[in-house]
Amino acid sequence: MNRSARAGFTLVEMAIVVAIVSLLLGSLLYTLSAQLEQAGHEETRRRLEQAKSLLLAFAIVHGRLPCPARSTSFADEVRNAAGQCTDGSAEDYYGGALASGVTGGLLPARAIGFQPVDADGFALDAWGNRIRYAVEKFVTGCSGPSVLPHFTSGANLKANGITCLPRDLLVCKSASGVNGVPGATNCGAPANALTNQNVIAALVYSPGRNSTQGAAGVDEAANANGDAVFVSHPPAPAGVANGEFDDQIAWIAVGELYGRMIAAGVLP
Repeated sequence: MNRSARAGFTLVEMAIVVAIVSLLLGSLLYTLSAQLEQAGHEETRRRLEQAKSLLLAFAIVHGRLPCPARSTSFADEVRNAAGQCTDGSAEDYYGGALASGVTGGLLPARAIGFQPVDADGFALDAWGNRIRYAVEKFVTGCSGPSVLPHFTSGANLKANGITCLPRDLLVCKSASGVNGVPGATNCGAPANALTNQNVIAALVYSPGRNSTQGAAGVDEAANANGDAVFVSHPPAPAGVANGEFDDQIAWIAVGELYGRMIAAGVLP
């Protein structure tokens, strides 16, 4: 073998080098993807907490929680003079698909001053998806007769009093066996419940990176179907029993809402 041949690489050696470089690049790309995924998750969590803070601030200023926005409302709440979350034809407290292709249950970013937003003013998560919002309508346990809606009417909220508790909004660990009908909401089994019906005044959520809002599995579908039951659990990959899941949810407990409003002198 001459000197130039001895100084170069053989085809086998080149193949080994290429394989090693490919493995290193693959590992680097996987690590970078995981880091970006985690960063998006953390940023979305921060934005949901920001939305909660702005909703509580809105309640202190206006004496009530806002109604949800709709895809046709340019990110402002849809509410009538009586405090009902309606445009005169369809109510929207829990979100989901409304008539004529309209999507309900969007965070009213214009009303609460949330940023960042898209070109139509709707609040965005870290993945560029619109942040969703649901607010309780019904109450129970009031010291006297209650007038609805409770949480989206300043006059009703003050008149009904702070003994009134939410009746319907509920967060479960999975969608298996749940009942989302207002007045009969349940998680199917006590062990499947993250909250009960008397805890949540309002909630916000992100449909996650996959942004399918239901197409990925039954647990994500529960967060987009317009009833009073929502699902929250750690991220799950495609192929698991209830399908892929990467939604994130944060809620305002009724005690937190009342406590902030009492401290600000808005209630009782």
